[in-house]
Amino acid sequence: MPDAAVVYDAVKDELTLFIPPINPESVIWSGLPLSPEEAAKLYDVDRVLFTTDVNSTLASIASSHNGQTAAFAIAEQVSEGTSFQGFAETNTTSLKTAIEETRVIKDAYEVALLRKANDISTKAHVAAIHASKTATNERQIEAAIIGACIANGCREQSYHPIVAGGEGGATLHYVRNDVDLVDPVTKQRKNNVLIDAGGEYQTYCADITRVIPLNGRFAPETRQIYEIVLQMQTECIAMLKEGVCWDDVHALAHRIAIRGLLKLGILRGSEDELFEKRVSVAFFPHGLGHYLGMDTHDTGGNPNYEDKDTMFRYLRVRANLPAGSVVTVEPGVSTTP
Repeated sequence: MPDAAVVYDAVKDELTLFIPPINPESVIWSGLPLSPEEAAKLYDVDRVLFTTDVNSTLASIASSHNGQTAAFAIAEQVSEGTSFQGFAETNTTSLKTAIEETRVIKDAYEVALLRKANDISTKAHVAAIHASKTATNERQIEAAIIGACIANGCREQSYHPIVAGGEGGATLHYVRNDVDLVDPVTKQRKNNVLIDAGGEYQTYCADITRVIPLNGRFAPETRQIYEIVLQMQTECIAMLKEGVCWDDVHALAHRIAIRGLLKLGILRGSEDELFEKRVSVAFFPHGLGHYLGMDTHDTGGNPNYEDKDTMFRYLRVRANLPAGSVVTVEPGVSTTP
């Protein structure tokens, strides 16, 4: 029996949510579950039934169309015991793609949930800044992030937070979060900490990455790189509009990085030559961003990880952006070997 299920009758335009029936023994341990009446008020559905009614509901739909209609399902999401008997066809491949593409475009309610997740996550990053002033280990900053998220309504994290001090910030998906922020040899605090963290609000995700100076002020060299990344972000955001090609936005970020690194003397040569030879990929190897929604890396991006072009291989979005899509813009420049 599934924990929950939904069935949509496309002809009747009727969406039914199925929730587990009350188990008296589990009530002792976990309390009363949602009733059908409560679930109907909470979710945007036409009716609520119990999961024990899934098969009879499917059979009723098939019968109402004299067995001349098709059932669409997602193979990995069909619970054992679910029966599509009576349908002329059961298609378990098309629905997943259709849902993934549909999820790219968010309605106003979804945007509001994403804003809420980001507002709470902003509070968490502010808490991390305050914690960093006295923290002696990365985990103390991580604790401040998670605590602020929970206190403000994000019980879950969109992904495991990244809190990387010093050279750890050059590892794209750093996972330790337990390294001391004081160098054991010099006894000096590390200069910076990279924080990549976001809370999840009612299944909608936030994703925020920032680098902060542990002593409250960037070193001059760090500030120079910070300004390049800031310019990459602001100019790429300004480029966003309906129909823009995400490859072009990503390419702009690389060109800005090249110009900035040329100005600092870190790179030499011409902008076009460095761009064509993909030299900037060594400093900016990852994709510029990704769709955001019910997943941190939300569906519908159609990435091509087999792309032989190193500049675009790790892009999670390979398309023209439709109106209503939500995409992150998170460039980076790493000069740490």
